[in-house]
Amino acid sequence: MLKLITMGDRSWTYAELAKELFMSPSEVNAGVKRAIEARLAISSESFNGSPRPIRKALEEFLVHGVQYAFPPHRGELTRGLPTASAAPPLKDLLSPTEDPPPVWPSPEETVRGYSFSPLYKSIPKAARLDNRLYELLALVDSIRGGRARERNMAVEELRERLA
Repeated sequence: MLKLITMGDRSWTYAELAKELFMSPSEVNAGVKRAIEARLAISSESFNGSPRPIRKALEEFLVHGVQYAFPPHRGELTRGLPTASAAPPLKDLLSPTEDPPPVWPSPEETVRGYSFSPLYKSIPKAARLDNRLYELLALVDSIRGGRARERNMAVEELRERLA
């Protein structure tokens, strides 16, 4: 649903969305169906029948439920793409620390930090192609696994972007 948010009113196909998310069309289709069933999305006749996110419901889930439904798994030091408070937009709002940053493991990246499990394995690739998606996912990761101050800042930033 976050990818659909970044796409705005642009029409899309499951094949196109799958390509941009580095997933199979059937995985995307199943995910959209789950979102509709969970009332996080709705089929929209005004967009050629393409489902659209219900922004307020998605916001509510991301702010209050994602940390319980998708708790992060932290692991060893590895190379990866910075996430949570180490990624934009929060990295520019917080003071740097001496701690290694949380990263989505990715051998193509050069930043060393501790492994922080992404919501889906292909997220690092998809985030590299779409900066807006990267920021939304990093904010969600701050909600999933950040300290109270980071979570509060992430919630505020996320709400602004979903409005």
